[in-house]
Amino acid sequence: MDAIPISVTARFSKAQNEYPGPKPIDSQVPDHVKTLAVDLPNAKLDSRSKQALSEFQRAANYIAAAMIFLKDNVLLERDLSHDDIKPRLLGHWGTCPGLSIVYAHLNYLISKHDLDMIYVVGPGHGAPAILASLWLEGSLQRFYPQYARTKEGLHNLISKFSTPGGPPSHINSETPGCIHEGGELGYALSVSFGAVMDNPDLIVTCVIGDGEAETGPTATAWHGYKYIDPAESGAVIPILHVNGFKISEPTIFGCMDDKELVALFTGYGYQPRLVEDLDDIDGDMSASLDWAVDEIHKIQKAARDGNPIVKPRWPMLIMRTPKGWTGPKKVHDLQMEGSFRSHQVPLPAAKTDAQELKILQEWLESYRPKELFTAEGMPTESILSIIPKDDDKKLGQRKETYDVYKPLKITDWQRFSVKKGGQESTMKVLGNLVDQVLLDNPKTMRIFSPDELVSNKLDVVFKHTQRNFQWFEETRAKGGRVIEMLSEHTLQGFLQGYTMTGRVGLFPSYESFLAIVHTMMVQYGKFAKMAHETTWRKDIGSINYVETSTWTRQEHNGFSHQNPCFIGAVLNLKPEAARVYLPPDANTFLSTLAHCLRSKNYVNLMVGSKNPGPVFLSADEADAHCQAGASVWKFCSTEEGANPDVVLVGIGAELTFEVIAAASLLRHRMPYLRVRVINVTDLMILNHEGAHPHALTHDDFDSLFTSDRHIHFNYHGYASELKGLIFGRPNLDRITIDSYMEEGSTTTPFDMLLRNRVSRYHVMEAAIQGAAKVNEKIKMDMHSLLSGVKHDLSKVRQEIYELGRGVNRVRFSKLFLCFSKLREVM
Repeated sequence: MDAIPISVTARFSKAQNEYPGPKPIDSQVPDHVKTLAVDLPNAKLDSRSKQALSEFQRAANYIAAAMIFLKDNVLLERDLSHDDIKPRLLGHWGTCPGLSIVYAHLNYLISKHDLDMIYVVGPGHGAPAILASLWLEGSLQRFYPQYARTKEGLHNLISKFSTPGGPPSHINSETPGCIHEGGELGYALSVSFGAVMDNPDLIVTCVIGDGEAETGPTATAWHGYKYIDPAESGAVIPILHVNGFKISEPTIFGCMDDKELVALFTGYGYQPRLVEDLDDIDGDMSASLDWAVDEIHKIQKAARDGNPIVKPRWPMLIMRTPKGWTGPKKVHDLQMEGSFRSHQVPLPAAKTDAQELKILQEWLESYRPKELFTAEGMPTESILSIIPKDDDKKLGQRKETYDVYKPLKITDWQRFSVKKGGQESTMKVLGNLVDQVLLDNPKTMRIFSPDELVSNKLDVVFKHTQRNFQWFEETRAKGGRVIEMLSEHTLQGFLQGYTMTGRVGLFPSYESFLAIVHTMMVQYGKFAKMAHETTWRKDIGSINYVETSTWTRQEHNGFSHQNPCFIGAVLNLKPEAARVYLPPDANTFLSTLAHCLRSKNYVNLMVGSKNPGPVFLSADEADAHCQAGASVWKFCSTEEGANPDVVLVGIGAELTFEVIAAASLLRHRMPYLRVRVINVTDLMILNHEGAHPHALTHDDFDSLFTSDRHIHFNYHGYASELKGLIFGRPNLDRITIDSYMEEGSTTTPFDMLLRNRVSRYHVMEAAIQGAAKVNEKIKMDMHSLLSGVKHDLSKVRQEIYELGRGVNRVRFSKLFLCFSKLREVM
């Protein structure tokens, strides 16, 4: 077996035949492109600093490797035996050495320049390196006393890693200093940009693995600086870590030569600096980070002095180091270091194979642990010398990452309420409240929108602000609070970074395309769930989505724009986090948004229409309705809803309108049919008792919906979502549901309702069939009544196809002249 390297500072010659990894094929890019890379001499580190940086990395790599393998004898106080090896080996070694290099140098950089910095790690499976570094700096001890900087604490960390009750194999919200769930790849860079917005003194160093760099979300996130105004926000130092391999094959970026990489990132707007001197990686990295900080300060100073640089070229680093550096070079005659084989566990049979156990012993000894830890298990003074002395400056203890939430000032929403009985665009009305919230919270609230704010009729916010796009003359350096970009992934990352560092954002979107961020939202939900279960992470603002341009009025765009599936995605989150609202009109949406912007720790989804629609409730009525989550709408029920034959429930603005229209037609045609009309605005109240904090008790459910009458739901989303919510309620056989059923085209608005069986005529059919179970007269006349409804439906459908138009959507006030309650107030 080849000798194992014994030093982190004398690793490899730059000669290619000694570099354990493939050399990229030479590209056809002209050689002069290489001059676009920043050329710097390596830093001349003094011997003390050089030793400290080396020893920090050796210690971090030692602990990281030990965490993957050892359950005992964690400081090699005797030769390893098979009994010292964990029965199940979990973890990812390949990225750890590169992460340790960066961590060591960030400590050195913070100490030298007194910086405020966060470290965001894209390769989340590199948790061993990060946990090891957190232990060395004492941050684990602060939040988890069982991992104190002692021999016992180190034993606990190493032996418990990736075991039940111990630290998990990936970075998550249990990891101090973390603001990014490290499982699904692609989002680290956009989260980093979100974190520095409105944080003028903060620098986020973000490592992006060359595997993660292949993802679409990362490709768009490189544009993040085009939305960073250096006068008001901090900066990101992106470090692309090119170690050449993913799990089992080379990476795209690992197969790009330096000219291709430099050309790519120059085009993105960066000044790329290659960090690849393997003979003196510490001198190279130190000089590169010093340069990056200097460049950031120059750009920021110019902007803050009133002379902003047009299209500044921000610094970024490209670090080329071998995958699994300092680990075993070969195992069973197969290349390990600098190969995909080092991605996870380099010695998977160490528990049973004597040769692999011997290699593990030599590997761990190569870091010379006796030089790195005291007899008590503490890191040596040399290692501690580069760690910031102030706990609040340590990467694992930055307040921005766990305790900095700033509640918004929310004005009284009723100032913006509209008159009951009129017709209003909910989104236009909503925009007035959002505009005021932005005015009242100029540094803690932003809108992240996929280039749809005008289309979604929220452009009233531009009365007092504008877009924040730094590469366009009209919006550059203007302090705009709106970020619009046609990448939902990048906007979601911005939103998460902004929220995780204490602020509040709003994400309005077309309904059909909000699902693009489904898995990102789920990853965030997992992060928030685990954060809530820690003892030390404090509250954060909620993630707030406004879902509009809904399927019911996307008849002009066609089937591709008709998709309410994001509702189900939120419903699948833990009940403590999931909140889904479908306010039926402008006033209820105002009340809902004000509540959501004040809320903490939730994923709030608000679904509503942008088109003009009826205002059903006054401001006071809307407030009471939203507090209850659902209520009987007496004005359109018979006998104010008492003693009904059937209960009709509308969920969603247009579908509620159809329920009310059906109730009106039923009253006109068959006044002997008694109807109770209910609107549900908080979807979670339907969940069976105890399943959600908002769920109605069985008694409350029966009081609202009756205990024995037929209930028909006209629901905006998919029926399966509603079935899942009400599963567990008694007497489910009395419930029917009509909902969106994947029928659509470019057609008329009313045809969309017909195609999905949620029109007033379909509600009438359900009402007649349900009422016939208890109303003998309806039962006797049911066939003729249903035939009449089907005839009307057929006539309307014929008109749509022959004339290209459907029924006129009459004004709310006219539709309900037959309702005495409404007639009294109009």
